[in-house]
Amino acid sequence: MRKLAKRLIGNDGGAVAPTVGLSLFALIAVGGIAFDYARLVSMDTELQGAADQAALAAASQLDGQTGACSRAALAARTMVVNRTVMANDSSGISVTFADEPDCDAAGNIRFYQDIGKSQPATSDSNARFVEVQVNPREAIYALTPIVGALRSGNVMAIAFAGLGEAICNTPPVMICNPQETGSNTDFDIDSMMGAGLKLVSQGGGSGSWAPGNYGYLNLPGTSNGAPGVREGLGWGTPPGDCIQQTGVSTKPGVNTTVTDSLNTRFDIYDTNQSCPSPGSCPASINSVKDVVRSANANGNNSCKLHNNGWGLPTGYYGETLPTSATAPLSTSQTPAAMGHPRDMCHAAPSGAAGACTGAIGNAAWDRDAYFRVNYRRANGTRWTSAEWQANTGLPANAKRYDVYKWEIDNRGAVIDGVTVLGPNPPGATGNTNVAYGRPVCSPTEGYGAGTVPDATTPDRRKISVAVVNCMAQGVNGNSTNVQVKEWLDVFLVEPSINRNRTSAGDIYIEVVGRTANASGGSAVQVVKKSVPYLIE
Repeated sequence: MRKLAKRLIGNDGGAVAPTVGLSLFALIAVGGIAFDYARLVSMDTELQGAADQAALAAASQLDGQTGACSRAALAARTMVVNRTVMANDSSGISVTFADEPDCDAAGNIRFYQDIGKSQPATSDSNARFVEVQVNPREAIYALTPIVGALRSGNVMAIAFAGLGEAICNTPPVMICNPQETGSNTDFDIDSMMGAGLKLVSQGGGSGSWAPGNYGYLNLPGTSNGAPGVREGLGWGTPPGDCIQQTGVSTKPGVNTTVTDSLNTRFDIYDTNQSCPSPGSCPASINSVKDVVRSANANGNNSCKLHNNGWGLPTGYYGETLPTSATAPLSTSQTPAAMGHPRDMCHAAPSGAAGACTGAIGNAAWDRDAYFRVNYRRANGTRWTSAEWQANTGLPANAKRYDVYKWEIDNRGAVIDGVTVLGPNPPGATGNTNVAYGRPVCSPTEGYGAGTVPDATTPDRRKISVAVVNCMAQGVNGNSTNVQVKEWLDVFLVEPSINRNRTSAGDIYIEVVGRTANASGGSAVQVVKKSVPYLIE
């Protein structure tokens, strides 16, 4: 007996059981907390998703018309069926919203005039943004009561949305507001009508952008990186989704070689990548430019910037002429080739008196020299200043875009001994350098004889660009939610190539006007449509 008692006292088998028993309370508590926390997180996600969808539904009704606020409130509550299955507070699974039919209501559906929510809306006409707060829900914990907590408490979610304009059928190009300074973020388009803008590429994404830079926008639905930009710049119908009219994103990682795709609009097909497959990249029917090629050019390089294709001849406008930034060339100074030129203050050397030091020109371009170079009769005589004004009916201060359109309207017509947009010099053969006003490469590349802009066909040399305040917003190669100051229509003045006074990364444009509203269709220049978007 004593031996048995001694063995029992000395036996340590099962000694861990009390420890396990005591630990079970902690283990169950931890498991309960994890289970119920997961329920809480899921419920929060459900409620936030419901708030987001309700806010977008409400924003879709903010058209400024009578009843906009009441329609928005109704849409928030009924347009989307939202559920939360993680709430178990005996209120069902439907997500609910307070009834707020008035624009100035201060309840769960609130309307504002501005994106900063500093000005509450006062009417249907100025209600542009909406904030939606879902009614709060609770989760009654299943296991957490072990550690003393019974309910989650009220959980709610808020979303803020607006109705924005989206722009479709336009290349993904942005320019930094050339008028922006440290104290000015306004953009006065009226003072720039007809002026030339010299834009320098900042597409690589290194450093901040400044007035006079240009870059590219992210165009959803296109290829990644530079291929997507080439598609947007080159294709006759830009691919991908529409671009938000404001709140845009800039595109990083591209370089100046993508301007090869922009040059297809001028009948230049410089690389195999200039028109990515399977797109079509037709030239404009008016592809006047300052590069020439021999009359008998042919072969694989004849449509490229190549010694067997397009090239700048000796004596082109901008090589050594002009020397003055303010005076037109004399009749004894006639360049060998001249496209629609830059403003004289940008065409002259940087050290010349009156040369423009910034991006903005002064709309003074050498009209007389342009017609003298490009309107040469078969006998070698050229149009004079008085003759071009009489023959075209254009004013002495005509814009480049006006000249371009007149040439399209009169293409092929023989006026005062000159065939409009005909080869220059006329009748040239052999290896004589010829400037072509109408496309010669677009047909051979399989893109047609050149597009003629009309109500259903976009103008290949007029594009819409976003103007943004790059300094104020710290824009760089990968910026998001960039606010657009203005959408601007611009005329592409010249192809982007290396010249004596410019680089291949430069783009030169003329300001045409504000981008006009359009709706419907798929072939018009620019289509705008209203799209609700989530802000926060």
